[in-house]
Amino acid sequence: MLVQLALILGLNWITPPTTAFMLQNEAESVVHETVGIEHVSRNFLAAVMIHEDDRLPYRFLAFDLHEFWDRTATDLRGEPDDSGSTIPQQLAKNLFLTPEQDGFRKGLEAGLAMELSVLVSDARILELYVNVAQFGPNLYGVCAASWYYFGTPPDTIELSQAAQLVGLLPSPLHVQRGPDGGLDFDVPDGSGVLSAKHVWRAQEQVPYWFERTGGWQPVWDLGIEGFAQDQPDTDDDCSEMPAEVADLIAAQQ
Repeated sequence: MLVQLALILGLNWITPPTTAFMLQNEAESVVHETVGIEHVSRNFLAAVMIHEDDRLPYRFLAFDLHEFWDRTATDLRGEPDDSGSTIPQQLAKNLFLTPEQDGFRKGLEAGLAMELSVLVSDARILELYVNVAQFGPNLYGVCAASWYYFGTPPDTIELSQAAQLVGLLPSPLHVQRGPDGGLDFDVPDGSGVLSAKHVWRAQEQVPYWFERTGGWQPVWDLGIEGFAQDQPDTDDDCSEMPAEVADLIAAQQ
């Protein structure tokens, strides 16, 4: 399978975004930078799990098999499925597949997600996820997103900022940077409300569940120790604004 091939070839870092995303955006430049997970704010990592997959540190496989079969039955009956995919499932889709919602693609996603959960640690899965997730039109990874929207490195993301960023994950295409930073939903296509409603919901839910689920404890339960700002400098700490992010901001002014 694809994950095994990547590991056999010794690919320490699977370079995102995926070929699928690159093909979709080939006419436009993709802004993307990676950052080591130790340099990502624990507020943001906790918010991602709260919003996308709060059982990641405590589940043995990529998803609960009983829940998966229930979702499959729901899909076969043609009924709407309001439950979301786990982080390993989303990562498998982002790395290797296209966003189509057909059953065949979902089946491939499930198999790849299971393989990821067996071969890759949960902390590494989370690291890859936050580095391939989309946070705006052609904007990928928390390193680029933090600098683009807030003008700060990812190790300083506050909980309120983390809630805004994770709120973009379900619908990242109808947002832009505000004139003075922050998220602006007054976009040319007039569909900003599609992204805004997810952000507003996350701003309500993330702080509440952060307190209810032990704050940073789920992050530490993944084996990610300490706080991002206390880590020594490295080549992948994203401590300076990437040139392509600066160019994007300049082009939009």
